This record gives sequence, C-alpha cells and structure tokens, in this order.
Amino acid sequence: MHTMRTGLAALLFCLASLAAAQGLLGPAVNEDQFLPVDEAFVFGAFADGGERLALEWQIAPGYYLYRHRVSAKTATAGFALGEISMPPGTKKTDEFFGDVEVYHGSLSATIPLLRPADASTLELTVGYQGCAEAGLCYPPVTKMVSIELPPPGAAPRADTVPMVAEQDRLASLITQGSLLAVMATFFGFGLLLAFTPCVLPMIPILSGIIAGQGESATPRRSFLLSLIYVLGMAATYTIAGAAFAAAGQQVQAFFQQPWIIIGFAMLFVILALAMFGLFEIRIPAAFETRLAAASGRQKAGSYVGTAVMGALSALVVTACIAPPMVAALAVIGQTGDIARGALALFAMAMGMGAPLLLVGVAGGRFLPHAGPWMTTVKALFGVMFLAVAVWMLQRILPGPQTLALWALLVMVAGYYFGGFGRSGSGSGPSRIARGAGLGAIAWGVIMMVGAAAGGHDPLQPLRGISLPGVAGFSQSATQALPFRIVASIDDLDRELAAAQAAGKPAMLDFYADWCVSCKEMERYTFSDAAVQQDLAGFVLLKADVTANGAADQALLRRFGVYGPPTTVFFGTDGRECRPFRLVGFVPAEGFRSHLSRFAREC
Repeated sequence: MHTMRTGLAALLFCLASLAAAQGLLGPAVNEDQFLPVDEAFVFGAFADGGERLALEWQIAPGYYLYRHRVSAKTATAGFALGEISMPPGTKKTDEFFGDVEVYHGSLSATIPLLRPADASTLELTVGYQGCAEAGLCYPPVTKMVSIELPPPGAAPRADTVPMVAEQDRLASLITQGSLLAVMATFFGFGLLLAFTPCVLPMIPILSGIIAGQGESATPRRSFLLSLIYVLGMAATYTIAGAAFAAAGQQVQAFFQQPWIIIGFAMLFVILALAMFGLFEIRIPAAFETRLAAASGRQKAGSYVGTAVMGALSALVVTACIAPPMVAALAVIGQTGDIARGALALFAMAMGMGAPLLLVGVAGGRFLPHAGPWMTTVKALFGVMFLAVAVWMLQRILPGPQTLALWALLVMVAGYYFGGFGRSGSGSGPSRIARGAGLGAIAWGVIMMVGAAAGGHDPLQPLRGISLPGVAGFSQSATQALPFRIVASIDDLDRELAAAQAAGKPAMLDFYADWCVSCKEMERYTFSDAAVQQDLAGFVLLKADVTANGAADQALLRRFGVYGPPTTVFFGTDGRECRPFRLVGFVPAEGFRSHLSRFAREC
C-alpha cells in the first residue's frame, strides 16, 4: 500500500508539473529552458572492487534528485544486491511527497554485491527521479547497464574512485558538513586566494590608506584601519554574493562593466594625485565637525572612508572566480540555504583579508611618520595607486594600449625616484637611486617599443616581435590554440554535434577580457607545448563573455556558470562530463593530469 501511495504521488506530481509547463495550471513555462533528462542527471555505474558496485550522478545546477526514488535491482542469475548506501541529502518539503531528502550537484552511492565466483558480467537496472527548481518534474527514469566485474576479492582501484568536481565537493561540504568545519575550511581557502593576482592589488590600496595617515599612523590605528577595511570587504563580498546568487545573476560580470571599471580607475588616479601632494581630499566641514565629535580624537571620516574602500575593493578589485566561491554561490542559488552559503563566503573573505591585517601592523611600525622621507613614501604609494588603475583598465583596453600605459608609468616613476631634476649629493644612495631610475626608464622604453609593435605583456614586451635589419634578434611567439568562437547556444550545439559526428571530445573555455585568471590560463597553461599536444584531438571552443550580453548570459545559464574562467569538457557523445569541469586558474601540470584522467574515464 505504501508503494502504491508513493507511486500515485509521483504520478500526480509529474502530471501537475507537465500541466504547469503547458500553461494548464498557471503561467506557461518555456520547455526550452529545461535540459534533457540525461543532461540534467548524468548517470554512471561501475564495479568498485570485486564485491561492490558504485553508482554516480552528476546533477546540473538548478536540478535535484530524490533520495527515496533511487533504486537498483538485477535479474542476473546467482547475483544478489545489498541495500543502497547513500549520503544524507538536503531536507525539502515537497508538495506531493511531504518531507523528503534531495541531492544537488552530485550523488555517489554504493551497493554491496553477492556474486558467483565465476561470473564476470552483471546486468543492472537502476531507477531514479528528479526535478528542476524552476518547476518541472521529470518522469521516473530506468537505466539498464552492463557492468564488467573484476575477480572476487579485488580491492577498489584508485582510478575507479568517482571523479567529483572540486566546486561540487565543496558545495556538498557546505550543505552537509558541520558549520564550524565549513567556516574553517573556507577561511583556509581564502588564505590561499589572498596570494592570487586578483587579491594582491588590495595590498597597495590598504598600504596607501595607512601611509596617508601621516604621523597619526600608530600601530594601533593602522591595525584598526586594516581591520575595518577587511570587515568592509568581507561584509560586502558576502551580501553582494548572496544577493546575486539568489537572483541567479553573475556577480563578476555585473561589476566589470566598462563604466564601473573606468570610474574606479579614475578614483585611484585621484587618490594618487593626492598622494603626490597636488591637493588634499577632505570631506565638507559640517560633516567633519559631526564625525569629529562622534569619534573623539580619531581623524574625521578615516574609518568610514576605509570601510567604503574595502567595500569597493570587494566589488570591483577581487574579480576572481574559484571553486570555493562557486560552491558557496551554488548552494545559495540551488538550495536556497542563504545562511550557510553566506557564512562560507564571509569566512572565505576574512581568509582573503587576514594577510592584510599584517600590512596594518607592519605599516604602523615601519612607515616613517615625519620628515622628508614621508613625502617620498607617499609618492611611492601614489605610483602604486596608478599601477592599480592601469591593472584595472587592462581588463577593457587592448593589450598594446595597456602596455603603453605601463611603459609611461615605469618611465615616470624611474625619473622621479631616480632623482633626475632634483639636487643631490651625487654619491652613495643617490648613485644607486639614479642607476635604478635609469634602469626603469630603459625598461619603459623597451615596453613602449613592444606596445608599438603590438605587444601586450609588461614582463615580456618584445615577445613574438622580429626586428628586421637587426641580426640575430628574433623571438617567436608561442602558437595559440585553435579555438573556435561560440557566440550563442545554437553555435555551441552545432559545434558539439560536429564533434560528436567526428568522434572527438570537446572543450569549452569561458573567457572574458576583464578576467585576470583567464589571462593566466592563456599565458601559462594554454601556451604550454605539452598541454597543446594533449589537446590535439579535442574540438576547442571558446565563449567570450566579455560583453555579458543576452547571448553570453544564456550560455552561462546553460551550464550554471557563475563566471570565467570555467573550462567544460564534453565526451565523444557530445555530453558534458560534469565531474571534470574546472573553475579558476589551473597550472599546466595540473591541467595535463586532469586531461589524462578525462581520457581514461569519460
């Protein structure tokens, strides 16, 4: 009777969902927005040793599987299956099934197996059912698979452990792990992210704020400024991330619009000019008086301004997508568990900001507080602010133009700090400073030559340039991967169909000009000769989502991608191998190892 009630409830639920999709019970749902069932729930089964079977589902973002609808049986003579072992799921109150458990992201289950000693093949029938968060329930699915078995007593092999994408594993930790373990783990990931190119520009920002305090930059005050900056960054990172994930939008792309980047870069230019002593930034006298009264002896407005700079840095400067961030956003967007996802984001942001507290302590102890040294130090931070501005503008400017800006900055800094045009003793440190200044100016000239010839890398400005008439001077550019640009879902489907017809796997790289880690992937991973050799048999596709237009957003939604860089792999059947999705920068050696396992398992 219980089985009959469950089956009837499932039937009613599916009929209601299908009716809703046809507009019979409410607003019509566009069926094109839903994935085919085999793409929403990618299923696989294999022998995990001699006496156990492993079942694996990769669940697309925005979809979930019911725990109680998973079943397995076999009609193969002589075999018997034990009870399916599954991890705890997420609690959900269902309109038809009541209180149930569901799975998001992935599900790995195991089944004990009793078998004849001489048997080598098992026919397995697996059933499951899932739904889309948008309101569509799929009919129950039945899969029949044939599994090759190792000899009895064989131990599970290391290479048969199901591959689970890092972001999916972390999402499972957030939903199922203890809150203390979740926050400790994500704080640790934040510490690692603190040393990536996306976060490092925050160091000169905070250092410049402390240097701007002048004689009042005591160790205590510097630490408090650092703490307020980090808290402002972490709070904004958390609130904005949770809000955008709940709304289903890409956080990265929204704050990388050209007008936002240009405005923020101009802000740093203004701050740099203030460091150079051209003017002093002050708030209106009336507000200054009120803030002074409220804060006692503290400098008016400095704490508020520091918190604002931390908030702006979180929104615009740290434009990085990494597995921990995707995991937290996925939990918020897919399960609606805003509290756990937001706490994970906050812990990660505090980890990212922890090294900045050391900047505050060091700045308060070692920055000179009076005399001519302070002028030089403030000018140095002014140059660093200009460097942050150029670093931001390179997201939207062509490579040669950005290289020309770096060249101008290096030459001006070399001229100023080399002491040219200023009186000096001409001995000791002055000669060293002039030598360093001349070196910087020479490097700036080389960069300007590289910019004129179409270069883009400040560290290798002449890379790929051949100067006619100069014997022996030639540098060959690394051959770029032959990516095919896909600008829409139709383009992608057409390319995947062609790859499937040719029996080739495919790789789709999500890229944007404003994505720092994307450029790292191009410079250090995709340019590696060994990586290019490993990818020789792939159909290589690239989705450039720089403009974040309607077609770009549709592609991102198709795969539940929160932002670039994200690398998606497809098997020869044209379907995504979800466990092998990569998020963020991956070094060449790690990428090759990933490709090797992909070749074996997908």
